[in-house]
Amino acid sequence: MNKLFFRILVLLMSLSLIGIILVQVFWFNSSFKNNEEQFKYHVTQVIGNVADKLEQQEEYSFYDKYNRIKDSTGKIPKKEDLLEVLYVQRNTKTNKTIVYSNTLTSEDYDINGSVFNKKFSSERFKNFSSKRVTEVYNNNAGIDNNNLGQSIIPDLRSEKSGSLDILNKVQQQIQYKDIASLTPIEGRITKDKLFKLLKKELEEYGVKTKFEFGIYSSGVPTKIKSEGFHFDKEATYNIPIYTDNEGNSRYELSVTFPHKKKFLLSELLSITILSIVFTLIIIVAYTSALNQLLRQKHISEIKTDFINNMTHEFKTPIATINLALDAIRSPKVIEDKEKVYRYLQMIRDENKRMHAQVENVLRISKLEKRELDITKEPTVVTDIIDDAIEHVNLILEDKKGSIVKHYNAARTTCLINEVHFTNVLVNILENAIKYSPDAPEIEIFTENIKDMILIKVRDHGLGMSKIAQKRVFEKFYREHTGDLHNVKGHGLGLAYVKRIVEDHNGQVYVESEKGKGSTFIIKIPLIN
Repeated sequence: MNKLFFRILVLLMSLSLIGIILVQVFWFNSSFKNNEEQFKYHVTQVIGNVADKLEQQEEYSFYDKYNRIKDSTGKIPKKEDLLEVLYVQRNTKTNKTIVYSNTLTSEDYDINGSVFNKKFSSERFKNFSSKRVTEVYNNNAGIDNNNLGQSIIPDLRSEKSGSLDILNKVQQQIQYKDIASLTPIEGRITKDKLFKLLKKELEEYGVKTKFEFGIYSSGVPTKIKSEGFHFDKEATYNIPIYTDNEGNSRYELSVTFPHKKKFLLSELLSITILSIVFTLIIIVAYTSALNQLLRQKHISEIKTDFINNMTHEFKTPIATINLALDAIRSPKVIEDKEKVYRYLQMIRDENKRMHAQVENVLRISKLEKRELDITKEPTVVTDIIDDAIEHVNLILEDKKGSIVKHYNAARTTCLINEVHFTNVLVNILENAIKYSPDAPEIEIFTENIKDMILIKVRDHGLGMSKIAQKRVFEKFYREHTGDLHNVKGHGLGLAYVKRIVEDHNGQVYVESEKGKGSTFIIKIPLIN
């Protein structure tokens, strides 16, 4: 895969994912702000309604008390005419005259403000009424303003009288507010009454969350407050209450919602969960796709490395065979049987080497397809180890190395496929020899742990990094040792080792430290 294309693809996928997440965050933030604005609107409506109802209830209570006092006096009110209005309209053509009069009267029941508040006694309460008279005179040319209301009898007369409710209400409201302003807040409202009123209004507007309240008098807290009330700039809403006749108020109602954010989030909970779930699905899909891309890239690199290694592995034997054949064709060499035999042996060894490489690849392929025949028989493990040592003896002697055996296991019989398990140990021993730059010094240990036998193969070679230890059993994996081809192979041997050991119901792992060698440990079950 083209590296530039791969990077662009990963960048585009990453930007898309980040974009989706940012859109989700923006949407959530916008929804939260909208909910907050709606919450603020509802709460403002609620406390406004509560403020109005507090004044209405106090006003009704005052009127009720005033009417009961007025009815209980049993007195006939003193009447006093305050104002008389006279209006005359005459039609000169028909001599029709209309006369309208309106007389404003006050009724005093001798009730003053001290009945409601001893501090307030200067004003008396009065009721206002009006008497309205309309007279019509037809064909009376002699009527004028000087003789109205005298002996002339009108052709039509209409009289109406009654209380002036609007004027009464205004007068009483003015006096009620003046009297109420002298009453302390504790005498005007109770904590329980305010709580019930707030609760009812909040429920009607769908604000079903915990609230606390308090009333301030000129900025100072009063006794009318809930137990858990405290001012919070972000969650407290205020409104003036009990305004006076000039529209001023020294009292302010404050309502706080301690769980405001939790309440607002709860309204977005279901859609938020869905959004998070879908975002997680996208992240998982993105991660999976990215992992597949990286895996494909890695496989592509492995494929290239494998072809390069295979080419290098075959290049040397082919070159050696060609040289040997050219030498045999020489007239001087062909007559020397000893040299011919040596060159033929060289050709045979190199041919076997190439054959072994091909067999290694085919063996892994068959193992993955479950086509490899692995029949097991009871076998002594130490015998298999000795056979494996014999297979690598020539290589070991060529490098002037040594193997030291420490057979400490008392029980050594396992169900084993002799051929494949021998190959497992040969692969591990060959690795130990390959990765020992000097004369290889190898130790082999056996020991029993419960119903298992442990086989440890320790070398004092190059060792490997922590990353290499995790990946050393992967197919085609080889730790990079620079551009040198001093250590040959395709990274297939240890993958084969892991599969065979696992098919024997065992485990294989490695312990290593860079520059201090490696220890391969095989654990397989014993025959009970």
